[in-house]
Amino acid sequence: MSAHSVTEPSTASKWLAGILVGLYAVITLIPLLWIISTSFKSGPDSISYPPKVVFQPTLEGYVNLFTTQSRPSAADLAKLPPPTTWYDKITRERGMIISGPSRFGQRFLNSVIIGFGSTFLSIFLGTLAAYAFSRFRVPLKDDLLFFILSTRMMPPIAVAIPIYLMFRQLGLSDTHLGMILLYTAVNLSLSVWLLKGFIDEIPREYEEAALIDGYTRFQAFYKVVLPQAATGIASTAIFCLIFAWNEYAFAVLLTSGNAQTAPPFIPTILSVGGGIDWPAVAAAATLFLLPVVIFTVLLRKHLLRGITFGAVRK
Repeated sequence: MSAHSVTEPSTASKWLAGILVGLYAVITLIPLLWIISTSFKSGPDSISYPPKVVFQPTLEGYVNLFTTQSRPSAADLAKLPPPTTWYDKITRERGMIISGPSRFGQRFLNSVIIGFGSTFLSIFLGTLAAYAFSRFRVPLKDDLLFFILSTRMMPPIAVAIPIYLMFRQLGLSDTHLGMILLYTAVNLSLSVWLLKGFIDEIPREYEEAALIDGYTRFQAFYKVVLPQAATGIASTAIFCLIFAWNEYAFAVLLTSGNAQTAPPFIPTILSVGGGIDWPAVAAAATLFLLPVVIFTVLLRKHLLRGITFGAVRK
């Protein structure tokens, strides 16, 4: 009889798992690929029925996204000089002219400032709080941890009106600072709990050895704990950024112009005729995905945890 391991999966199990993972990946990527392909369609192709899989690609959606356009009369259009740029040519082919830039660039920049700013604050404050809860005897520690977690249990609509009134009274409505502070407060519970779990797994013996060598408590934290917790910090940062990047309810309620982010702006993208400009919406969604994807790719090496954080075992 041949030896059979109860822990090693069989070849059939590996093939089945691979097929299921591949099928799940295809199903998951289909909507994403459809959005990207729609961003390269013309207006009629984007709403054609049955949907077009094979089409003539165009950058019309991206031009519409970054510009505002108007439709002059045929006589006025004939008097204009020939288009000198590729985007002028795209708009002129549809009988339109570019009248100025759109507001998407500013809304996208607002998302970058608010998303990454709140992520940095959440990680900074969350790391300090998680280290304190993990290493020191904090009075009522369990109660405080539960209170921090309970702030995540309430749906946003439950606190929307009080936050709106508070922001209006403090002059934080439609400001970058107000949105950064709000998203930081929401993400802080997630960062504290996740980072505390990672710091708990770092052996205390590392810090004790550093203190014996003459390090201060802060130096031991900065030079010993933080490098060991890099995996947890990277993972937590990705989760915090995803929430702040995609958040919609508070952005609609508390911003309207100066600090408005991309999520509430994208659904309002309209064509000159008044309907929804689906190629421009798809182009905005495609570009909106890029920062989070790039951020995740840059931190990917920290996402896979090692077998252990150190060689000292308890």
